[in-house]
Amino acid sequence: MATYNNAVEIKREILKRVAKMVYDGNLIENIDRLPYDMYRKDVSHTRCCIHKARAITKYKTMAVLGFNIDDEVDEMDSLSHYAKIAAERKNTTDVMLTVVDEACSSCVKSSYIVTNLCRSCTAHPCTYACKKGAMIKLKNSPAHIDTSKCVNCGLCMQACPYHAIIFQPVPCEEACPVGAISKREDGVEHIDPEKCIYCGKCMVACPFGAIFEKSFMFDIMQNIRQGKEVIAMVAPSLGGQFDQPYGKVLTAIKKLGFTDVIEVAKGANMTTENETREFEERMERGDKFMTTSCCAAWRELYAKHIPEIQKYVSDALTPMDYTAKWLRETKKDAILVFVSPCVGKRSECHKNPDVDFVLSYEELEALFSAAEINFDELEETVLDSQILGHGRGFAMVAGVTESVKKTAKDPSIIHEIIIDGLNKQAIRDLKLWAKKGEAPGNFIEVMSCPGGCVNGCDTINLPKAAARKIEPTTK
Repeated sequence: MATYNNAVEIKREILKRVAKMVYDGNLIENIDRLPYDMYRKDVSHTRCCIHKARAITKYKTMAVLGFNIDDEVDEMDSLSHYAKIAAERKNTTDVMLTVVDEACSSCVKSSYIVTNLCRSCTAHPCTYACKKGAMIKLKNSPAHIDTSKCVNCGLCMQACPYHAIIFQPVPCEEACPVGAISKREDGVEHIDPEKCIYCGKCMVACPFGAIFEKSFMFDIMQNIRQGKEVIAMVAPSLGGQFDQPYGKVLTAIKKLGFTDVIEVAKGANMTTENETREFEERMERGDKFMTTSCCAAWRELYAKHIPEIQKYVSDALTPMDYTAKWLRETKKDAILVFVSPCVGKRSECHKNPDVDFVLSYEELEALFSAAEINFDELEETVLDSQILGHGRGFAMVAGVTESVKKTAKDPSIIHEIIIDGLNKQAIRDLKLWAKKGEAPGNFIEVMSCPGGCVNGCDTINLPKAAARKIEPTTK
């Protein structure tokens, strides 16, 4: 799911500029200049006018300050106004994705359209293929589709010998596996929090960068500046994100002001132990299958859309849950920050009283840039020797399964099914298995992102390259 394009570049530029102000301690004083500094009169842009580009940048910056766009009361309120509110807030809301309506292009939802490649051929195969009378072909005129009759079956597209009919989706809606995003009356997209599983697929898919996740980078650095004990809990997939030794990345996090850095791979070992024991107990009592429980988007999916499968989901907590629970035993007053590859963890952390904030890999990269950290000058933090290597393997798809196999008394009883990315077909399969009470295997690993957490929506390295960097630490 991780991608890099101009929309992502703009997002990361905003993050870096805000991070620099946050790190330098002059955010409130300088934040109002950000849209104007990014889009000066002598700089080219892709919007209709410079004023719209600046307006969009303002709203995206609001999200970086931790606000939903719907939180705006008066459009005349300045970014410094919101920065002051952010500096004083004590609580956050649970909605983690926001649509920047100014950036949304209100894509026309027509699905199948006839392009100018239509040759007005004599055979009219498209009209004969259509069973609903939606395809209209007039003499000596290109074909066109009556959208009031079209059922989006695609038969006309398959029949056209010139490939003149194409499928034109609304990218964000097409990417969402649960139908959580749809158009308002004005054509702008809206995310239904009751349906959203926070997989981040819509955010990655939008070509206009109109979907933003809320950031709490400012809140985290505020706590560091106030001298509080702030501990970073880093996800296993962080090990593959930067073109630097993992130990130096952990040292760099401390350079930002974090009191300590804890590998969540420690919690992954706990998840493995508990899932393995539970799986063996379930099989002994005759259960047909069990699913994993560590992916945040998967947890949202079964809670909101497949309640019938919950009895088959492992009761084991996620690696982050176990790590935070363990830390709280001795660090009752510390601020715990989970360093994450995806937006799903933002939602999960909001529900976990032991975790205070989430910092994404993109935000971490922005803070490294703001602090002007020179990795060549850093010593390597020694990795926790008590962590069993396969805990770090949770970062990759099938990593959980491999961990359980290494821990099980008899690995041969494990017949795995790997859900390598949540999509509509995978969801149909999961619903069917839940309804039937049986599946083609007895251990189902579910990962929302193809390839696993190394391909989360907030990652900054190519997933295969990230996996190659992590693999040596999983032995």
